[in-house]
Amino acid sequence: MSEKKLTSSRRHHLKSVILSIALNWLEEEKKADKAAKEAYMAENCPAPDLSGDQNALMETCKKLQAIIDRIDEERYDVEAKVAKADKELEDLRIKVVDLRGVKKPALKKVRMSADTMLKALLGSKHTVNMDLRANLKQVKKEVKEEPAEAAGDWRKNIEDKADRKKMFEAS
Repeated sequence: MSEKKLTSSRRHHLKSVILSIALNWLEEEKKADKAAKEAYMAENCPAPDLSGDQNALMETCKKLQAIIDRIDEERYDVEAKVAKADKELEDLRIKVVDLRGVKKPALKKVRMSADTMLKALLGSKHTVNMDLRANLKQVKKEVKEEPAEAAGDWRKNIEDKADRKKMFEAS
């Protein structure tokens, strides 16, 4: 079976037809809800008879107040039942989590240099370089060859140490 693509005009037409049908259904549903509400109100809340003296009106007000009180008590009871059910559900969820236990996810080994690890932890703002040798000052090594006979001369050693002292004081 070959499937043909709908043209955009055909698709637009079908969409508009579906939306118009859905709009009609919504209007009918609103009318049915309004009729059901009117029927319920006519059955449960008859129009009060306002003709009569003050005592009859007071009696009607007392009846209405009793009905309001009864409905308010029912609403409170229903709210209490819902709150109790919510608390029980939360307790059961906690028990389920406790019974399952906390599973540690399987961690993968990642080879990462210290630089990239610090960058990941500190963010891209902080650039930290862990190559400590790059920050060191380059110093040339000077090899002093001392003749074997001068090793016993203590005055020459003092002069060499004085030169070193001057070098450290200069920097």
